[in-house]
Amino acid sequence: MKPIKDLDFWSSLVIIFIIIYLMIATYLRWFQLHVLVGPFFIDHWFVWIGTLYIAFVLPIFYVSKRRYPKRLTTLIRIHAFGNLFAFMLISVHFAQQIGRPPQFYPDLGTGLTLYIVMFILTVTGFLHRFRIIRSVRPHLNRFLHVSITMSFYLIIGIHTLEGLKIL
Repeated sequence: MKPIKDLDFWSSLVIIFIIIYLMIATYLRWFQLHVLVGPFFIDHWFVWIGTLYIAFVLPIFYVSKRRYPKRLTTLIRIHAFGNLFAFMLISVHFAQQIGRPPQFYPDLGTGLTLYIVMFILTVTGFLHRFRIIRSVRPHLNRFLHVSITMSFYLIIGIHTLEGLKIL
């Protein structure tokens, strides 16, 4: 199906515009996310929920699409929309961090690297799902998407250990 006629394409595009709006609003402090919920700020809960979703659901998706090939369409929709929602939570956290005042500005190190990896995963997933660039072979894009996913797992481990002051 061509993207222009695909409801999933338009739904995904709307979610991407919502992500952009939420990032701008968070960066400009239109939303107050510097609120403690238990021992952590709400934006940290967002990023943990998004990251844990991706970290645990991706292997389940990988196994499920091979075990239940007849359900592939449903699995791909869950994968795409679930990961877009997780990316939204992670993006809000990232915007909250880079929008902090200069005296409280974070060390971006692995956080910036991780966000770039997430951005590339989202873009390659979107391009692959809707076959936006026809000149790129699907297998090459899928190889890039899977390779970057492995980078995600490595960097998220390091970033989490740094955030917990273990490294």
